[in-house]
Amino acid sequence: MMSTKRTVIVTGFEPFGDHTVNASWVAVQELERLGLGQSVDLYVCEVPVEYQAVQSLLPLLWKQHQPQLVVHVGVSGIATTVTLEKCGHNHGYKRVDNCSFCPDSQCCMDGGPDCIDSVIDMDLVCKRVNSSRLGVAVSVSKDAGRYLCDYTYYTSLYLGKGRSAFVHVPPLGKPYSAQDLGRALQAVVGEMLELVGQAEDDDHHHDHHHCSHQHHQHAH
Repeated sequence: MMSTKRTVIVTGFEPFGDHTVNASWVAVQELERLGLGQSVDLYVCEVPVEYQAVQSLLPLLWKQHQPQLVVHVGVSGIATTVTLEKCGHNHGYKRVDNCSFCPDSQCCMDGGPDCIDSVIDMDLVCKRVNSSRLGVAVSVSKDAGRYLCDYTYYTSLYLGKGRSAFVHVPPLGKPYSAQDLGRALQAVVGEMLELVGQAEDDDHHHDHHHCSHQHHQHAH
C-alpha cells in the first residue's frame, strides 16, 4: 500500500561569528518538539557553517530521504521578522566560513543558473500566516545574503528542482522567543507543504524556475 506520509527535512545551522547560540537550530529543535502532524515524517538536521560540508551533506539528505520538501532555517542579525526567502543565488560568495574557507570560484554550482526560484509562492505563504494571528510577523525577501544561508538554499533548490524553502529568523529575544519561532516555523512549513502538494499535481512545476523580473503568479 502506498504510504500517504510526506517527508520533510528542516535544517538549522551551527553557531558562527557573534551567534554563539544559533537561533535557527534552536527554532528547528522547537519545531521538532511541536511536530507537523501525523501525516508528516519530519527529519531535522544541524548544518555546519562550511561551504564544503554543505556540498557533501545536501545531496545525501535529498537522496536518503527523498523528501517532498526541504526547508533550511538560518539566523540573520538584521532580521526583525521571520523572513521567507524567494530565491537562491549562484555567485558572490566572498565571505569565509567557520573553517576560514571560501570557494575559489566564489560560486555555488559551476554552470548553474544565476538564480533559482522556489516553486513555493512565498508571498502567499506570508499572507496566509500573517492573517492567521500567530503573533509572529512574517515577511518575504529576494536576497538571502550571499553567505552559507544563500549557498545552502541555492544548492537545495538545484538538487530539489525548486522544492526547497529558506526561512531567516531573528536572533533569540529580538523580539521572539524559541517557542514563538518554533510556532512560526510550524505554521510556515505547514503552508509550504500544502502548496508543494498542489504543485506536485501540476507537472510544469518540475522545471527549474529561474529568477525573472516578473513575479511568478502560480495558478493554484
